[in-house]
Amino acid sequence: MFCPAAHRMFHTTESEVVLMEQTVNSITLRGSLHALPEFSHENHGKKFFRFYLDIPRLSGAVDILPVICEEKVLNEMDLSGGEMITAEGQIRSHNVRSQGARHLMIFVFATKIFCEDGEPINDCILEGPLCKEPILRRTPLGREICDVMLAVPRAFHRADYLPCILWGRTAQEISACSVRERIRICGRLQSRIYTKLTEDGPVERTAYEISALTADILDEVL
Repeated sequence: MFCPAAHRMFHTTESEVVLMEQTVNSITLRGSLHALPEFSHENHGKKFFRFYLDIPRLSGAVDILPVICEEKVLNEMDLSGGEMITAEGQIRSHNVRSQGARHLMIFVFATKIFCEDGEPINDCILEGPLCKEPILRRTPLGREICDVMLAVPRAFHRADYLPCILWGRTAQEISACSVRERIRICGRLQSRIYTKLTEDGPVERTAYEISALTADILDEVL
């Protein structure tokens, strides 16, 4: 299966390129800017900014996806190519604590951003072992889906824990896998609004997950 995002080049240092060659985690987004970039955080003297891209699906729904990048990547963005923004990088996860509880923050860490015209793009490819037992279930509309959590290796012996959804026959195949089996997924990053019941009443939140177009079971087991 050819996945466009797997064949992109990243603007990183030579040492980062060597480390990233050991992982399979890449995504390419092209969409319209939802709002102007805002300061996110500072780490080791480097400033990082967050913005969101609106990327329509064929169904007409629109995914509003978070992107974080270093200040210099934002400053180097070529504005002359067109009205759409393309971001290339990796899907990352980060555990954050809010109101005494932990939750997983999913975002795109962009290493290259530029403007260009063209059709919307939302392509990603991931490889990693399952870190939880797959959960096979049916939606209220009767569609069979499988929820998996992929532990995608990252540089410096870290990993990104990424929730993925598989559909139909692919869901059935992957549901038979065990923890630590390695999976390759090609798909798209999606946003989903849901309602969470809290002590203060229902709260609307947004979840981010990878919807798999294809999934392959790899030979190696970690």
